[in-house]
Amino acid sequence: MISEDKEKGIDFIREIVERDIKEGKHGGRIHTRFPPEPNGYLHIGHAKAICIDFGIAEEYDGLCNLRFDDTNPVKEDVEYVESIMKDIRWLGFDWEDRLYYASDYFNKMYDYAEQLVKKGVAYVCDLSAEEVRKYRGTLTEPGRNSPWRNRSVEENLDLFREMKAGEFSDGARTLRAKIDMASPNMNMRDPAIYRILRKSHHRTGNEWCIYPMYDYAHCLEDSIEGITHSCCSIEFEDHRPLYDWFLDQLDIFHPQQIEFARLNLTYTVMSKRKLAMLVEDGLVSGWDDPRMPTLSGLRRRGYTPEAIKDFTDRIGIAKRDSTVDMALLEYCIRDDLNKRAARFMGVLDPLKVIIENYPIGKYEELEFINNPEDESAGTRMVPFSRVIYIERDDFQEEPHKKFRRMAPGREVRLRYAYLITCVDVVKDDEGNLKELICTYDPDTRGGNAPDGRRVKSTIHWVSAEHAVPAEVRLYDRLFTVENPLASDNFIDTMNEDSLRILKDCRIEPSAADIEIGIPFQFERKGYFCKDTDSTEENPVFNRTISLRDTWKRILKNQK
Repeated sequence: MISEDKEKGIDFIREIVERDIKEGKHGGRIHTRFPPEPNGYLHIGHAKAICIDFGIAEEYDGLCNLRFDDTNPVKEDVEYVESIMKDIRWLGFDWEDRLYYASDYFNKMYDYAEQLVKKGVAYVCDLSAEEVRKYRGTLTEPGRNSPWRNRSVEENLDLFREMKAGEFSDGARTLRAKIDMASPNMNMRDPAIYRILRKSHHRTGNEWCIYPMYDYAHCLEDSIEGITHSCCSIEFEDHRPLYDWFLDQLDIFHPQQIEFARLNLTYTVMSKRKLAMLVEDGLVSGWDDPRMPTLSGLRRRGYTPEAIKDFTDRIGIAKRDSTVDMALLEYCIRDDLNKRAARFMGVLDPLKVIIENYPIGKYEELEFINNPEDESAGTRMVPFSRVIYIERDDFQEEPHKKFRRMAPGREVRLRYAYLITCVDVVKDDEGNLKELICTYDPDTRGGNAPDGRRVKSTIHWVSAEHAVPAEVRLYDRLFTVENPLASDNFIDTMNEDSLRILKDCRIEPSAADIEIGIPFQFERKGYFCKDTDSTEENPVFNRTISLRDTWKRILKNQK
């Protein structure tokens, strides 16, 4: 069903879908699929495809399958299958009972391959992989026919069955489509359909020693499942004639393949192979390292499904590749968390402050607003006492002209607490700043002076007696250049400051109790979430994003 109030400015894929519904194509049925290969973790680029495949199905009362294209057992693993399902559910999509695998169809795919052999449009080739490359030609020169191209149907059928029976060594023979070695489209130059590969499969074990190639398997999976609109990224545009050729030769249900631009993001890499290099070489802690563009990494860092969906909506769907600025993704998470994230106080680089005229042994609880953007979030009580911690960089003994925070003799506001004035500076034997001695005005509870006097700065704090020690991990962009792949070695462009670990932080008690993965704001410091490494004795917090985009300022200072 097409919504009557649907916006006119829809993308080209939805235009195709709406036209097909209007014309009654496939009986008005809309059926999509998300077909990941289980050879790595999903990244932010896959989120775009997920939102397209599942989103279109939802909008037009259709169905969307989750199907794993598990045709290459060399690189596939159950770990990846489980992580992919977790990521899709986290984004808020559900495939219901429509979970499929390419391996579900291995027997049917083999039968279809025999049909192609019997029809005379597929043959068994004895060329090695290196010889196939030489025979294939170039973009400007046609390929040459394999010496084995004209084998009889009977011989091809016998050899193919012997391949299946395991009578030949790995790589000794392939089954190839007989199309056109002079085609300007390299994908149509007699592509391989099956290869011999003795590798245990994570679902079928050692049942098979031959496996179908991706281009052959994918179109058959779509056909078998009755997919109407097979959306894929733009690199498969040149593969579409082959997709159509297999289906036409077999004369089976024919879905429509539609290509869209893939997502490229500045300051990161989106190749699963290169992301795997970072993991395997120990340059990151794993696929879920919060610096990685993987969905598991973003989730661990504190990104929300809503922010990622907003990001994919904003970039839209185009037909040609482009690169999106990382700042847009960061804007989306800031915008989302500003509305929803609870506020807490955390001091990342503590400096002790003794309020000498506050009664010894006394403490009180002050009321804090949980989120000024959301009245329904309510308030909480935060303990205050004679000794507190403030951020070390909120004090300067000899303040520069534009510095507005604490300095000797200057009065500042403690957030929701009191006005205090620094009266003395205590240093250790080596002259390093140790602590501050301050006084407070007891008539300014809540941070406001009854006489109306104004202060120029408000700073956050935590009560030393009640504060909880914590570890805080400050994450930043993984690479220092917009396009790491433009460098001779993308590893050389990694940002050495992409992770800073602060071990001696102090946080208010309420923050220590927050659940793992729930994003919140440490006031004035950014958005954070509790990490999976947390223990009761050592809570660990990841910075999701700073409150402002400081990246351009950092680059300017570096230059």
